[in-house]
Amino acid sequence: MNNDSKMPIVLIGNSFKYETEATLKLFFNTARFTFINDRNMIEGDRYVVAEVCGDSEPRRFIAEVCLGGEPVITEGEASSDKLEHEICRAIFHTLCRLTGIRPPWGIMTGIRPVKKVTELIEKGLDKEQIRSELTERFELMPDKFELAYRTAVNQLPILEKIDRSAASLYVSIPFCPTRCSYCSFVSHSMDSARKLMPEYISALCRELEILGNIVRETGTVIDTIYFGGGTPTSISADELRAVMEAVGRSFDISSVREYNVEAGRPDTITEEKLRVIKELGASRISVNPQTLNDDVLRVIGRQHSGEDAIRAFELARSLGFDNINTDLIAGLPSESPESFRRTLDRICELSPESITIHTLTLKRSADLFGFSEGNIGNPAAEMVDYSIEKLHSCGYLPYYMYRQKNTIDNLENVGYAKKGFESWYNIFIMDETQTILGAGCAASTKLVYPDGKINRIHNYKFPYEYINRFDELMTKKTEVTECLKKIKSIPQK
Repeated sequence: MNNDSKMPIVLIGNSFKYETEATLKLFFNTARFTFINDRNMIEGDRYVVAEVCGDSEPRRFIAEVCLGGEPVITEGEASSDKLEHEICRAIFHTLCRLTGIRPPWGIMTGIRPVKKVTELIEKGLDKEQIRSELTERFELMPDKFELAYRTAVNQLPILEKIDRSAASLYVSIPFCPTRCSYCSFVSHSMDSARKLMPEYISALCRELEILGNIVRETGTVIDTIYFGGGTPTSISADELRAVMEAVGRSFDISSVREYNVEAGRPDTITEEKLRVIKELGASRISVNPQTLNDDVLRVIGRQHSGEDAIRAFELARSLGFDNINTDLIAGLPSESPESFRRTLDRICELSPESITIHTLTLKRSADLFGFSEGNIGNPAAEMVDYSIEKLHSCGYLPYYMYRQKNTIDNLENVGYAKKGFESWYNIFIMDETQTILGAGCAASTKLVYPDGKINRIHNYKFPYEYINRFDELMTKKTEVTECLKKIKSIPQK
C-alpha cells in the first residue's frame, strides 16, 4: 500500500480510532486511512472492521481484515478494559499472516518502550516476570525485549538522580545549510532565513532573558542545557556567541550538570565556532554525518563528504572536546548494509563517547515521503542488528531509546554511550519527569507538575511568526511561572 492509499477503517460500537490506526501503521507505515461507522460505506476490497457487539460482560468483538480476496474474520470476547487491546491483537495476527510481516515490537505502539520496562522494574518485578508481561501482552520479539531491558537498566542510575524540582533548558536554532531529504523537522535553509537572522537572534536572546527572570524569581535550578535545531552551527560564530552569552547572563550555569550543543552537520563546523562553544561552557557536542558514504550523502542532499565529517570530529578532539556524540541513520536511500557497516566501523575507530543510531523515518513533511514505495525491502533491520552487535563489542551501552511513527520496519532509535557519558538531557526528555523550558522558534516547553500532569506550550513554528508575534507569545509564560513555583515543593532525590 502506498502513501496515496486510503484504506477504510470501520468502527462499529466503539471509538478505538487511535490504537486501530496505530496497529495498521505497523504494516502500512505511509498509508492513509478513512474512518467510517457503516459497512455499507466500504469502497474497494481493502479494509478493516473493528466491531463490538452487545453490552454484557465480557464483550463480544469481531475483527475483519480484507486485503483483496477473501476477508479474514476473527471473533472473540474480552472485558471492557481489555477490549481495545484484544481487537488490535486480532488485527495484528491477521495482518502478520496476510502480509508476511512480523513487526519486531509487536503491538507496542508507544514511542517510549523503555518507560514500560522501567515502571515494571520499579514495581519490583524481576527480568523474567517483565519478559513474560511484555512478550505476552505486546508480543515483543526476544531481541527487542533484551534491548529495551538493557536500556532501562543502564538509565536507571541516572533516573534515580533526577531533580524534579529543577528544570532543563532547550534552545532552538532551527536553521540548516540545506534541507536533507529525510528531514521532517521545522528547519529553514540559511539562504531563505539569512535576512531574518538579526531579528531572530535578538528575539531569542530576549526570550532567554524573560525565562531567566522567571527562573530566578522562582528559585529554580537549571539542570541541563541543550542547543538543538536544525543545526545550531548554521549561524555565524558571532551569532552563536550572542546566544550563548545570553544563556550565561540569564541563567546560573554553575550548577548545570550537562551543557550540550548539537554542532550537527560537518559542513557548518569551524574552529572559530567550536572555540566559542567551549569558551562559553558547553561540554558535550554532536558531530552528525549520518553516513560516511559520499554517494549516499549526495542522495540525501548533504553538501559535505565523509572525510569532511572525520576532519570535523578530529578538529573538535584537538580543541579539547572530550564528550562527543555522533549520529548515524540506518536505512538511508541507496545505503547498503555493507556501506553502513563500513561507516559504523570507521566511527567506532574514532571512539566518540556516544553514538546514536536512528532508523529512517518517513514523515509526510519530508521530501522522501513521496518516494516511500522505494523503501520496500529497505535493509534497515540488518543495519540495526549489526549496530547492536558492533557497539556492544566496542563497549557502548544503550541508555535511551524512542520510536516514531512511519519508521522503516517499525524499528527504533537508540543512544549508546561509554559508561559515564550518557546524556542526561536525552534521558530526561524521554522519561518525562523533569520540566524542560523551550526557547526559540519551534521550541516546546514541557511543564511537568508535581502530580505528574504534563502540559506543553509550543512556540511558533516559523521565524517570521516568532519575530512578529513575540509579545503575544510571551504572554504564555505566566503558566511557566506557576509550574516552577509548584515544582519547588518536590523533594530532591
